[in-house]
Formats: sequence, C-alpha cells, structure tokens
Amino acid sequence: MLGAELDARSYLQRTAAELQRVDPKEVEALADEIYRCYETDRFVFICGNGGSGANASHFCEDLGKSTLRREDFDDDSRKRLKVLSLTDNTPYILAWANDEGYDRIFVEQLKNLASPGDLLIAISGSGNSANVLRAVEWANAHGLRTFGVTGYDGGKLKQLAHRSLHVPLNDMGMVESIHLVVFHWVLGELFRRIYAAT
Repeated sequence: MLGAELDARSYLQRTAAELQRVDPKEVEALADEIYRCYETDRFVFICGNGGSGANASHFCEDLGKSTLRREDFDDDSRKRLKVLSLTDNTPYILAWANDEGYDRIFVEQLKNLASPGDLLIAISGSGNSANVLRAVEWANAHGLRTFGVTGYDGGKLKQLAHRSLHVPLNDMGMVESIHLVVFHWVLGELFRRIYAAT
C-alpha cells in the first residue's frame, strides 16, 4: 500500500506519474464503446467489487445524469444513455450470493436484462474477480461487447474482454483512483459528442 510508504507529496507525485502511463487510446476506446451504445440505443452495464464496485456505481450515476444539460432534464423527447450498474440491486445480489454463490451476482442480472449489442464494462483491479469474469464470459457468448478495466498485470480479464483499459500498477487504491479519473474524462467526452451531434 503506497499510502503507507510515501508522504502526502510523494504519493501525489507518484499518482501523477502513473496517470502519465495510461494509454490515451484505451481511454478513447472506452468513450467510443459507450457512445456507440448511445447512438444505437443499446444498454451499458457496469460491474465491479469493493472499490471497483463503488466506481461502477459512480460512473453509472455520472453517465446517466451528467450526459444531459440541466435544461434538458424535463425534455421527454431528449435521447438518453441507457446505463445500469449491476452493483446496485442489493436484495437481488444478496439472494443470488446467499442461495447460489457470489460468483453469480452479475451474470444472473445480465441474463434478465441484457441483449446482443449491449456493452458490459467490467472493472477489476486484479483482473481475476470470479463474478466479473463469469459475467464477461457470458456476455462474450451472447453477443455483448465487453470492456475490461484493470490494474496489476490485468489478470484474466485483460485477456478475456474484447477491449481493455489497463493501469499497470500493483497498488489497488491508486489503480482505483486512476480508473475514476479516466471515467470523469470519458464522461466529459461523451457530453461533448452528444451535444456536438445536435
């Protein structure tokens, strides 16, 4: 844990240095995949565990609300991005985890909700979360596009997803922070594209 080894200034400097290592093409590819869903009226699903689960919820909230101008909130004719975080239906998650196993909490939601052409954004710092991998495997087999967001060495997720954004760093907290920075840029880029097209 780098926060336990570095003082505040050194930690911030290290974070800035690690941000410079992120491949902008991977960041842009994530925006491309989400915008494709907006254009084609497909759903975007997001999943992750722990801090990555919190990032999934945060990214979903941003994509659903902040891709709109305030003056468009009450415009029922305004096209909106269809987005859902699979981390947020707590009773459903608990029922599947308790009765059938934690590795099924995301894939079973996809079975109810997803259609070919939809996008699954799978966030896993290690790239090896069993429930995330199971969801990606199902999505790949059922015509969804999959985008892995990883840290460390990327794990199995980096290889399994159709596209990926990888932060090559062995510190979960910093990886999750960098993921969130990336998501905020993607949000701004989507807002720009959506309103440039109208």
